[in-house]
Amino acid sequence: MISKEELPDCPVATTVQLIGSKWKLLILRNLMVRPWRFNELKKSLEGISQKVLTDSLRAMEDDGIITRTIYAEVPLRVEYALSDMGESMRPILDSMEVWGTNYKAQIFSLEL
Repeated sequence: MISKEELPDCPVATTVQLIGSKWKLLILRNLMVRPWRFNELKKSLEGISQKVLTDSLRAMEDDGIITRTIYAEVPLRVEYALSDMGESMRPILDSMEVWGTNYKAQIFSLEL
């Protein structure tokens, strides 16, 4: 988890530090739909390495954004889901989706 001393003074910079990487945002996008297993996430995120996915999931868990649940089954099953803190980011990602959709529509209309 990031210590208070490591957090930027600016709230926007804090948010960017926590979820600003391309992969963390795409992981959040997926977890907004449902809990996912590691291999499902890996397959859905074209181009992500196993190391980057592992590091991103660990960091997001440490920061309290996602939860990791281990099910005592054979074979072992691990699922990642949004925590309550992660759920509180839903309006941010929803706004990003709306903005991206509008931007693409505007750019597309300019090309015609």
